[in-house]
Amino acid sequence: MVIRTAEFKTSSPRADMCPNTDLPEYAFIGRSNVGKSSLINMLTGKSKLAMTSSTPGKTMLINHFLINGSWYLVDLPGYGFAQRGKREMDKLWNLISHYVLDRQQLTCLCVLIDIRHEPQRKDLDFLEFLGENGVPFIIVFTKADKIPKSRQQINVDNYMAILSEQWEELPPYYITSAQSRQGREELLDYIDQINKSLK
Repeated sequence: MVIRTAEFKTSSPRADMCPNTDLPEYAFIGRSNVGKSSLINMLTGKSKLAMTSSTPGKTMLINHFLINGSWYLVDLPGYGFAQRGKREMDKLWNLISHYVLDRQQLTCLCVLIDIRHEPQRKDLDFLEFLGENGVPFIIVFTKADKIPKSRQQINVDNYMAILSEQWEELPPYYITSAQSRQGREELLDYIDQINKSLK
C-alpha cells in the first residue's frame, strides 16, 4: 500500500463522540513508552503526524487520522497508566474499553509490544480481555532495531509460546522498527488486504 495522504481529523474524549462514518478503522494501542507515536509516523511517512513525547502516556484522547481518504488510523491511549491516580486510570480504561468493545467501525486492533522485554502481565491481561470479547487484533512488536536481528525471532517465538499456553489459535504478528522502517510494507499490506476484502 502506498500512503498518499495522511491527515489528522479529530480527537475525541469518548468513544461515542468519534466520527460518524462507515470507513474501517485500524486502532493502535500499547503500554506507555512502547513507541506508538513513532510507529504511526513511520507507517504514514509523516514525521510529526502523531505527537511523540519524552513523557510516556501523554495520549489521553482517541485520535483519528484519515489515510488515503479511505480508512482511519486511530491512536488510542495506552493501558499502562504509569504514575496515574486511580480515578484517572479508571477514566482511561473506560474510554479504551468502550471504543474497543462498542466501536462498530473498528476493523482491527493493533496491540504494540516492545520486542525487547519478557511478556508483561498487563499486556497478557489485555490480550486475554480482547480474546474473551472477540475483538479482532494483531500483535505488532516494536523497537526491533534495539536488539540484534538474530535475537528478534527468538524473542517473538518465546512470546508466542507463552501465549499458546492460553490460546488455541494465535493472532498474526509483525516485527517492526520505527527507526529502520522494518515491517512497514508487511503491516500496510495486511491492512490493504483487509480493506480490499471489505469492498
